[in-house]
Amino acid sequence: MRKIPMTVKGEAQLKAELHRLKTVDRPTVIQAIADARSNGDLSENADYDAARERQGFIEGRILEIENKLAMAHVIDPSELNAEGRIVFGAIVEVEDTESGKKNTFQIVGDDEADLKHNKISISSPVSRALIGKAEGDVAEVHIPSGTRSYEILSIRYE
Repeated sequence: MRKIPMTVKGEAQLKAELHRLKTVDRPTVIQAIADARSNGDLSENADYDAARERQGFIEGRILEIENKLAMAHVIDPSELNAEGRIVFGAIVEVEDTESGKKNTFQIVGDDEADLKHNKISISSPVSRALIGKAEGDVAEVHIPSGTRSYEILSIRYE
């Protein structure tokens, strides 16, 4: 069984979503189904069909989260002895050597990746090029449009 790398924060977010699904969303949809059943003929009852569809989505998501949590390998980068190297969970500031543009992002699991919040997947080309590098190193990232070089300015573990 393949373990899924996940940050402590990512695990907490999944647990919170699972709790909400089980304690709020599931009971709400069960009540909606009961209410729709009380309206009579189910064959032409759009409310019933919608509630059953929503129930299927909720149950599927609960199962998906439970499976992810069961396979999770939670990594706390602040507890790793990374010796100043970039590892999973590290927050990295880089500078594009060509444009001079600086970016800061955290390397996280696939499910946690969110570019709007500067979180990139461990399986992305940028992450793969950065893993194992230290401050001052230059990482070559091979992307479809060519090769980009990033100088590592700083690394933090939180």
